[in-house]
Amino acid sequence: MKLFGILQAAVVSAAAVAMLAVSADARTITYWDPETRKHVTYETEDIPSNRASRPRAGGGSAGAAAPVQQVQYPEPDAKFDRQVVAYETAEEPGTIIIDTANKFLYYVLEGGEAIRMGVGVGREGFGWTGTVHVGAMRENPKWFPPADMVARQPELARYQKNGMDGGEGNPLGARALYLYDDAGKDTLYRIHGTIEPNSIGLNVSSGCIRILNENVIELYGLATIGTKVIVT
Repeated sequence: MKLFGILQAAVVSAAAVAMLAVSADARTITYWDPETRKHVTYETEDIPSNRASRPRAGGGSAGAAAPVQQVQYPEPDAKFDRQVVAYETAEEPGTIIIDTANKFLYYVLEGGEAIRMGVGVGREGFGWTGTVHVGAMRENPKWFPPADMVARQPELARYQKNGMDGGEGNPLGARALYLYDDAGKDTLYRIHGTIEPNSIGLNVSSGCIRILNENVIELYGLATIGTKVIVT
């Protein structure tokens, strides 16, 4: 398990750059801190330019201001935390299996174990099942709103042609795995991070699988082009 210890250390460092929500007035920014399991809000001018030294609730890095307020989001249930669990399957190690009913993603390991992460999945009428594969991978991906979303929210039309750049406020979060079918066609479904961590464990998306940014960063480091993905 030495490899996964190294990966976890890398994930904690990389997750520090993943901003999870921005207030409407753009003067504050909210982080989900996986160590304290709390949302913490900071004034934007107090966030250090080197985000690897991200302040934490109850403490903080040198020169960082204390949080200005606690945002009252429901906390995701602790069962959705990233953890290694016993998991028996006939699938090969390296396979990603998504249990949409119970809102879990499993990355299959050797020895009857898997890394389990909580997910948000498609809301009623947008759920799906099948076997696909990772056809492309992007860091800080651009987001192109689907046509049905633009129909509901016309203000998003400005992103249809060129997309929303990755980074702050982007619904795809820190990383995205693009799911393709056996014919090599983009299904338009993604496994991606989220700026709404409180949506983990819920039926909320238009069919994409969303996971916490720190978890999608880890998964991005484990998956490769061609990784098999089974959605049940």
